Amino acid sequence: MTLQWQDRKRVGDVHEQRVARALENLGWTVQLCGQGTYAPPIRRALARTDSALRYFPDLIAARDGELVTIDAKDRMPSTHTDRYAISSSTLKAGLLFTAAHAPTPLYYVFGDLKVLTPSEVQHYTAHARRHRSGAWLMVATHQAHTFDDVFGTPAAQAA
Repeated sequence: MTLQWQDRKRVGDVHEQRVARALENLGWTVQLCGQGTYAPPIRRALARTDSALRYFPDLIAARDGELVTIDAKDRMPSTHTDRYAISSSTLKAGLLFTAAHAPTPLYYVFGDLKVLTPSEVQHYTAHARRHRSGAWLMVATHQAHTFDDVFGTPAAQAA
């Protein structure tokens, strides 16, 4: 069964909210951004392009003067493996975003709240076997960082 865009969007929205709450619990101020915040005519127009704007991060967050961006990547229900699947287009846009907006990092936060950067995905998949379509890169889940290792502990505990 192939999930329709609305179904994937619903799964993605729930994951984005979960990631935002997890960041807020660690003292981050979080704001939605990216394609999900655009008006429907803009989303439809983006869907017909190859623009990197299609892959703009879902969240932007700040804490104590530090700024980060997050692309929330949840697995669809039928894809439970020991690997994360990242589309080649997503990775390309992530690398472009990282270069254009340095030093602000971009993090992919997966459904298990593990974290990788676009450059890590590129590194870990440079010599790996690709998905047969070539459209997806597969990254072993053990390569990812824990959420707290990347985003810290709650501000009250950090002091």
